[in-house]
Amino acid sequence: MVTVQEAKQLIRENSQKLDPVEIPLIQAAGLILAQDFIAPIDIPSFPQSGMDGYAFAFDSYKPGSHLEIIGEMAAGVHEMLEIPAGKAVRIFTGAPVPNGTDTVVMQEKTSRKDQFLSINFPEMKKGDNVRPKGSEIGKNALALPKGSLLSPAALGFLAGMGATNVWVYPAPSIALLVTGNELQQPGKPLAYGQVYESNSIAIQAALQKIGLSLQKIYTVHDSLEQLTNVLNEAIDQHDLILLTGGISVGDYDFTLPATESCKVEQLFHKISQKPGKPIYAGKKGRKIVLALPGNPASVLTCFYEYVTEAVSVLMQKNIRPEIKIVPAAGPFTKKAALAFFLKGYYDGELLHFLPAQESYKLNSFAQANCLVFLPAESIGVEKGDQVEIHLIQ
Repeated sequence: MVTVQEAKQLIRENSQKLDPVEIPLIQAAGLILAQDFIAPIDIPSFPQSGMDGYAFAFDSYKPGSHLEIIGEMAAGVHEMLEIPAGKAVRIFTGAPVPNGTDTVVMQEKTSRKDQFLSINFPEMKKGDNVRPKGSEIGKNALALPKGSLLSPAALGFLAGMGATNVWVYPAPSIALLVTGNELQQPGKPLAYGQVYESNSIAIQAALQKIGLSLQKIYTVHDSLEQLTNVLNEAIDQHDLILLTGGISVGDYDFTLPATESCKVEQLFHKISQKPGKPIYAGKKGRKIVLALPGNPASVLTCFYEYVTEAVSVLMQKNIRPEIKIVPAAGPFTKKAALAFFLKGYYDGELLHFLPAQESYKLNSFAQANCLVFLPAESIGVEKGDQVEIHLIQ
């Protein structure tokens, strides 16, 4: 049996980042850039007006004089004008600043009579309202370094340089094997001794919140032969394989022998924690296998604490719950033996311990927005004590 910290370290050390792939820009939101992106052009690629107004050569203008307006420049105009000294051109935001001019005065600071312009802005400076060529990014400069999160703004930035594809660390292909003869699908009548299967819904929803999905869900009866066959198929086709149930040592718990039959290398089996003590981790080549206990609260707890560790390495993106240290609103007592992950609610100031902490209960988990971590050596907390919470919503 390993500690919480040892288990997380083993998962991190034995997970490998996925090979980069090139995908269309529009499909890359939320992924991590797998190589430096070098700017192929200057942005802007020409001196550009930052205002609607008038462009002119600053040194040719004398305060109190007039400038003759001899044309206009709109955004998207391809023909470049050459503007003589002492002349001005009407210009619009985003338009190229004509040759012979270096300053744009905003139209609100001017008055116009016929074709002559007066400027009413003594604070004006040379270069005002002109975006120089390459002022956002210069050609061949590092635009985004490897490891950058491809946010909407980052993707817009790349598109603005003409990019259509980008190299990223892909989302992992994830399979879920749901085991247990007692499970019935929601919507169907329950026979005596059956329970509705809920873990697949909870795991799918947890993955969706971090922008991922399950590629395959297998429903497996309590049969070593069937589980071995399905596990072999899942390992062959997916990067990360999750199992729920059957990982204890009962007569109908076949997950551990199935991993042995599939020649999965065991990293650990059992963590000194509550809930989720029987969790298993293994690997076969670059594939990671995580078997979670079947009780619903154990499944979700192990997802947030351990599945996120593996996924963070696979896609090179930190999706682990955010950790905060906050004061407790009330006491909680435990024995100094196992680490606890408790369902809690953080109201922005205080941490509240929720009732119904048993691993088979989801009613309190449905109200929780954090897991409270109490280390193995802890005997509990008093009101006002600082505690570690892991935000899950």
